[in-house]
This record gives sequence, C-alpha cells and structure tokens, in this order.
Amino acid sequence: MTSSDESPRLINLPRFLDHRGNLSVVEECKEIPFRIRRAYWVYDVPGGESREGHAYHESREFIVALSGSFDVVVDDGKTRQTFQLNRSYYGLYVPAGIWRTLTNFSTNSLALILASTDYNQDDYILDYNQFTAS
Repeated sequence: MTSSDESPRLINLPRFLDHRGNLSVVEECKEIPFRIRRAYWVYDVPGGESREGHAYHESREFIVALSGSFDVVVDDGKTRQTFQLNRSYYGLYVPAGIWRTLTNFSTNSLALILASTDYNQDDYILDYNQFTAS
C-alpha cells in the first residue's frame, strides 16, 4: 500500500498544434515529478486484453497512451480507481506503493511508461495479497 501522501493523477502535457501535425513533450522534473531513469513500452496487446498488475516499493511511473486506448486501474489497498488513457497529450502519474493494472486495450494501442528508477526485480510487488498486507 502507498506510504506517501501522493495520489495517482492525470497530468496534461504541453500541446503544440499545427496543421502539419501536433506535438507534445514531457520533461523530467517539469511535467512529471521525477527524474526519468527508464522508459519502456507495451504494444501488440490483443484488443480487450489486460496486463497483470503489480506495484513498486520505490519506483514511480508516468503512463501515456501514444496510440489507441487502454484503462489503468490503480489501487492503494483501500480504494480502486480507473483512468482511461486515449490521448497522447496527457498521462497518468502513478506514485510508488500503488497497485496498477493495464486493461481494456484497443487494437494496435501503444503504452509508453516512464519510470523513476532503473529496473530492479526486488522493487516489484507481484502478489496482491502481499501488497494489501504491507
């Protein structure tokens, strides 16, 4: 469960609209409240499918739907909330200590995740019962 006072929240990104195509940008410690240590993306998830949930002890994330749409279900052990991500000009900030599951993917969606830590398997909480017991 979360040990901080932070809550998951949507963050709007700067948008530069142009007839040639639009542009959005994200900078560490500016639009998102952490230094970016890792970036990864989830793709080729069959339409309507989900990715298993987990939480982190330390890592914080910023999740953006670069293409298509999906839902992010966040859970602090007491309250569950669903955020639909379907535009590339905003994303979801997920603090450490929050269980999150990506679900309801549209066909050909692309999820970009920016993380505050390097990959560390020991940072993961993979068992929901362990998560709620802590």
